[in-house]
Amino acid sequence: MTIRPSTALRNEYNDISAFCKENGQPVFLTKNGEGDLVVMSLAAYARREAMLDLREKLLDAEAQVQNGARLYSTEEVSARLLERIHGQV
Repeated sequence: MTIRPSTALRNEYNDISAFCKENGQPVFLTKNGEGDLVVMSLAAYARREAMLDLREKLLDAEAQVQNGARLYSTEEVSARLLERIHGQV
């Protein structure tokens, strides 16, 4: 974990930016000795958001199964897709 004082953002912006981009890791900034902000690259942020979105979808699917949603076998899904591809639906 990389922790820097908030003044480092002003004084060492380019170094912090390069660190975040090269390592894919966030930098934690403190203000008056207390945690204040987290800085990360746009790529790391996008990965994190995609991961959280996927996790939410998986939790939703799991809840649907627990609530009795019908499950489909691989063969059923393949057959249904082929029907749609060939316009039989």
